[in-house]
Amino acid sequence: MSMGSLQDTSSGDAIAYPFSAKPSLGETIEVAPGVLWIRMKLPFTLNHINLWAIDDGDGWAVIDTGVQDADTAHAWRQIFAQGFRQRPVTRVFVTHMHPDHIGMAGWITRRFGCRLWMTRGEYLTGRVLVADTGREAPPEGVEFYRRAGWSDEQLETYRTRFGSFGKAVYALPDSFRRLHDGEVLNIGQHQWEVVTGNGHSPEHACLVNHQAGLLISGDQVLPRISSNVSVFPTEPEADPLGDWLHSIEKLRSRIDANVLVLPAHNEPFKGLHVRLAQLEKSHIESLDRLEVALEKPTRAIDAFAALFSRVIDPDDAQLVSMATGESLAHLNRLLAAGRAQCSTDQDGVSWYRRNFT
Repeated sequence: MSMGSLQDTSSGDAIAYPFSAKPSLGETIEVAPGVLWIRMKLPFTLNHINLWAIDDGDGWAVIDTGVQDADTAHAWRQIFAQGFRQRPVTRVFVTHMHPDHIGMAGWITRRFGCRLWMTRGEYLTGRVLVADTGREAPPEGVEFYRRAGWSDEQLETYRTRFGSFGKAVYALPDSFRRLHDGEVLNIGQHQWEVVTGNGHSPEHACLVNHQAGLLISGDQVLPRISSNVSVFPTEPEADPLGDWLHSIEKLRSRIDANVLVLPAHNEPFKGLHVRLAQLEKSHIESLDRLEVALEKPTRAIDAFAALFSRVIDPDDAQLVSMATGESLAHLNRLLAAGRAQCSTDQDGVSWYRRNFT
């Protein structure tokens, strides 16, 4: 799921929020000429998602779609009738493949006979995860979490919960239009550039209207929380935090500091470069704290205290899973930078230590 990070990266007073009101369920607010803000409920701790619609001439281009459920479908029907004033959806853009973003994409594209636009990495990853729905947990996944230090009870919960991704996603179209980094798209009367990022998901697409000063950032930049950056069983040696930090620099170099940022969660804001600096600083400080903690042998689950300000309840399966993924992301970054080393004990558990050489 597209969950917020467990780290505290609050923006303080450096970020400006131009809008005092938020759209109610089934309503829209115009945040710029021809750009509508839509807000949907989520059945998670992070209880909302922002979606966007751009005037596309004969109809509306939709960016992100919400999770598949009855409330979201009802709200979309209201928007089609009132917010869109009976004008059709011309195409659906999805920033990335998490269910709160892609969940209703198949429903909308089928309803209007329009095309799904995504990066290849996001579309194909989404298809793979949907195909896992209903499968038994793979042995590689069990061993991945055993190496991280999970108990037998936690591993059994993982087996029970595995394969639920597709339950929140309407059947995806069997074809799509690929988005490319740097591609410039004509949407209605304006041009929007695709800028991709990594770390939170494989090939996340942001859309930038340089002329109007607008950035649809998805989960790549959020004003009050940091997006979850995790390692998963499918790629245990991945360095998503390295990718995330590189993406921060990429966005800083390609997008003007004064754009109005339209994020997937929280509120539209101004102060992009300030926020990017805050996110970067937070992760760098977390890496430094974790390196100090590695002066004694540490498992991934032991790293929680060094990384997170909140206590991770060992009985909260979703929270433990997220925390483990983020801990491994930081540990793998330290390994890649030569700041840590890893060994495996006779029970198959990985132990990390600071690299003093």
